Order: sequence, then C-alpha cells, then structure tokens
Amino acid sequence: MPQRANGRAGERQEPSVNRDEAGAGTVLMAGLALAMLLLLAVVLGLGQAAVAAAKAAKAADLAALSAADAYRGLTPGDPCDAAADVAARNGAVLTACSLGGDLSVLVEVSVGSPLPWPATGLARAGPPPDTVQPGSH
Repeated sequence: MPQRANGRAGERQEPSVNRDEAGAGTVLMAGLALAMLLLLAVVLGLGQAAVAAAKAAKAADLAALSAADAYRGLTPGDPCDAAADVAARNGAVLTACSLGGDLSVLVEVSVGSPLPWPATGLARAGPPPDTVQPGSH
C-alpha cells in the first residue's frame, strides 16, 4: 500500500478543523441576512418617501391652479377654500395659502406618509412674475 505524506499506509486522516471556528459560517450568514433585510427596509422607505413627495407635489399643483382660478374670478368661492378642497380630494392638507397682488397664488400642502415626517409640496399659479421678460430663459 502506498504511504501517505502525513500518515501511515491505509490510515484515515482527520480533517484539519479548528474547533474554535465551529458555527462561524452560521453566524456570518445570519449577519449577512440581517444586513440584507436592513438594506431592503431602507430601499422601501426611500420608495415610500418618493411616492409621498410626488403625491404632495401633484396636490400642491392642482390646489394652486384651483385657487388661481377662483382668485381671477373664473370659478366662484374663496381661493384658499378652493385650494383646501382640491388638496383634500387629493389626499393632502393645505398648510399655507397666500394671495399675491399680481393675481398669483402660493400654496403649501402636506401629505402623511409611513415615515416619521410628512411630505410637503409647494406650488405657485398665476401670471408670470414681473421679473420674467419675454424671450428670456
């Protein structure tokens, strides 16, 4: 029988295992699984924040347009009441409404989100400001 380098002929060798490292792979995999779950939670949180921000921006735009129409007399009612109504129909709360002397309206809305803070949207509607000149970009 041929002789092995580290043993006698025909003798089985014990694998070289350090008993202090037993179970280290399990701990490593549990740590990696936890890290992946945390990463998934962060990605889902960012996705929810993006959806809430888009919803707030849409509600603010529509509320500002509605308020500007009421301010110019195209629709009946108070401009800020119209903005609050449109914001509510789009799942938002009107937090600020200001009327400008140039028939413009500035509104701010807030949308609840699963995150600890609400998403806000700000929009202006009306004629362009006096600082904008025709043909300028």
